[in-house]
Amino acid sequence: MTGFGKTAFDFDQTNMGSCRLCHKNCLTISNVIGFCGDCIRAHFDQVWPEIKRVHARSRKPYGLPEDPPRAEDGVPCQLCFHQCSIPEGGVGFCGLRRVEGGKLKGGRPHEGNLSYYYDPLPTNCVGDFVCAAGTGCGYPKYAVTRGPEHGHNNLAVFYHACSFNCLYCQNHQFKDRTSSKHRISARKLASAVQDKTTCICYFGGDPTPQILHALKASKLAVESTSGRIMRVCWETNGAMQEPSLSRMAQLSLESGGCIKFDLKAWDLGIHHALCGVSNQQTLENFRKLSELIPSRPEPPLLIASTLLVPGYVDENEVAFIAEYLAQLNPEIPYSLLAFYPHFYLYDLPTTSRNHALRCKEVAKRAGLKHVHLGNLHLLGSKY
Repeated sequence: MTGFGKTAFDFDQTNMGSCRLCHKNCLTISNVIGFCGDCIRAHFDQVWPEIKRVHARSRKPYGLPEDPPRAEDGVPCQLCFHQCSIPEGGVGFCGLRRVEGGKLKGGRPHEGNLSYYYDPLPTNCVGDFVCAAGTGCGYPKYAVTRGPEHGHNNLAVFYHACSFNCLYCQNHQFKDRTSSKHRISARKLASAVQDKTTCICYFGGDPTPQILHALKASKLAVESTSGRIMRVCWETNGAMQEPSLSRMAQLSLESGGCIKFDLKAWDLGIHHALCGVSNQQTLENFRKLSELIPSRPEPPLLIASTLLVPGYVDENEVAFIAEYLAQLNPEIPYSLLAFYPHFYLYDLPTTSRNHALRCKEVAKRAGLKHVHLGNLHLLGSKY
């Protein structure tokens, strides 16, 4: 992809976008998407065909299918909400699951398309403002110190596949590796745990297309470190199916780890525009996991985050998400993250400080007790 000529701090009137439906001009309308947030909410059926073409264009260079395959004689994949039916020689929406010789390949328990590294603690994890590694909460059962775990590390596992298609993906380079034949076994990944490793965090991309591998590696890692702290954590779009959802929750619940769901938008149209897919499975899965919160109040099992995309994820979106969370449990930690232009949404500014502060106040008014602003260094002063 090219065309990332300006940084977010270079925006001026030449970057003004125009909505193709209402013709409103604004610095927080992306010419890539082509429509303002209000028109997407009010006239989604009318604007979606054009936005969908943008998503298709963003996937084509990586050989990813435009839509989840629905072949009548295909092999079903049940790992995520797409429930693809993949034809012979084809791939699922994630680009990893494929059919060869009538059998489903990729994303199996013994093989993982991933990279990993050791992240010194405390790290910049989205949940570090409430997790055991960042705060010491849950000591001594779930944390090795009463405060941040300096001197220890997190095994950060980045999976090279995703079931969403976010136009602002911060790690879009993984798409080049989704079709790679290089694999790391669950046993090899588990053996990467060091003496000073106190948590494993799966992210990406997203863990969902390779959830079976993550579950197996986690089980092996926990067994090999029996008698000491080894937390299992997840950063995910939350679109997996059962029984994987319950299995990952149980691992985190028992180990002191946390599960962070990225709630990207509330409105179905906005979510489609930004991510290409529905958010209904994510919200339902979050609701299910919220029922487990009383089982282990500290450290918190479930965390939510939202990226504040200028012009699209505004105070209204945050208000609806926050109200949903507060109804489930007002103790749920909620992190609001600053946006920086990436991938296809290169023509929007960073989140302004005023935007972030307004959203934080809206979330607190909804009744949430733990609202946090992340990526503060990215906040701009304008717009």
